[in-house]
Parts: sequence; C-alpha cells; structure tokens
Amino acid sequence: MSNLYDQHSTLFRKAFEEGLSFQHYLGSASSSERARWMQSYESARLSDEQRSLLAAFRRKQNILVLSGIWCGDCARSCPLLVKIAEATSTISLRFVESRSDPTLVDELRIHGASRVPVVVTLSEDYFEVSRFGDRTLSVYRRKASEELGPSCAIGGSSSAALDAEIADWVSHVERSELMLRLSGLLRARYND
Repeated sequence: MSNLYDQHSTLFRKAFEEGLSFQHYLGSASSSERARWMQSYESARLSDEQRSLLAAFRRKQNILVLSGIWCGDCARSCPLLVKIAEATSTISLRFVESRSDPTLVDELRIHGASRVPVVVTLSEDYFEVSRFGDRTLSVYRRKASEELGPSCAIGGSSSAALDAEIADWVSHVERSELMLRLSGLLRARYND
C-alpha cells in the first residue's frame, strides 16, 4: 500500500510506545492531583447506548494524549477517555506528560500555543486519524456562558456537564472509528 503515508507516524509511534497507561501516568501525580483525576474517573458514567456503541467498534485505535498531570482540564477530560477505552477492546490509550516531550508539544500546538490535553487518534499503523484539543464543545459552551454572558448559555448541573463532555468524547472516537472503517485503502489492507 504505497499510498499510505504519514510524515509524523514515526514521532507518534515513538510517543505512543513510550506513553504511559492511566495508572502509571497517575503514579507521577501528587496526592491532590491524583485525587482530582480519580474524582473525575469515578464520576464519569457511560450510558447503555454509549457502551453498546463502543462495544461494537471493530477497528483498532491508538489514542495518544498529550497531558499535564497538573492541568485541571486534563484532570476532568482524560479520565473520561479512560472510561471510553475501558468500554471497548479496540482502543489503546497512552498518556505523555507535556513537559517530557518538547518535540511532541511543538507538533501539537493549537493556535500557536502549547496546550493540553491534546488527543491524537492513530490507526493501527500509527497514522494520524484525527487530533483534538484542548476542550470539547460542551466545555467551551459552558465557559462562554460563564465568561461571555447569556447569549451562549448552556444549562445543566455539574453532572449534566460531565455527561455532555463524555458524549462529546464518545462522538469524537466514533468519528475516528467511522473514518477508519470507511477508508478504502485501510479496508483493502485489513480486509474490512
């Protein structure tokens, strides 16, 4: 398949292979940081519909997360990705601390700035499928409501906000699954 090429696949493969599982990543956290991450993890709930959707995934996704153990957005969002990965055998999830890999940080800048979290979904060949950062739409809507005024209002309690954010992430990984499943080159390569 000579048509398959991604100039960043070597960088992404290396970062993914050196990345840490959720539990190992939390090993570098202070007790207060770990508590924030675990609070998000324990509060996150997938609906039955989301679980069924994720369980039906067929294509492998390697998800690389550039994160900051100190970052509040990461402490809220990244555990949601862990819950999603736990619901399917097709997602492998790895975390890279942003302070440990300046090359990856430079590659994953958003509007010129280093940001976290940045999520890169990779195919089984470590080709980029998508990148997403730093906050989901529901989080930006909530921030806009709080900081810009009522014209961007979004209702709901913190539980509803967490449900909206996990729905955003599920939609993101579903989009990646469909991109992989519908790629003519990948379908031919993997008899899919």
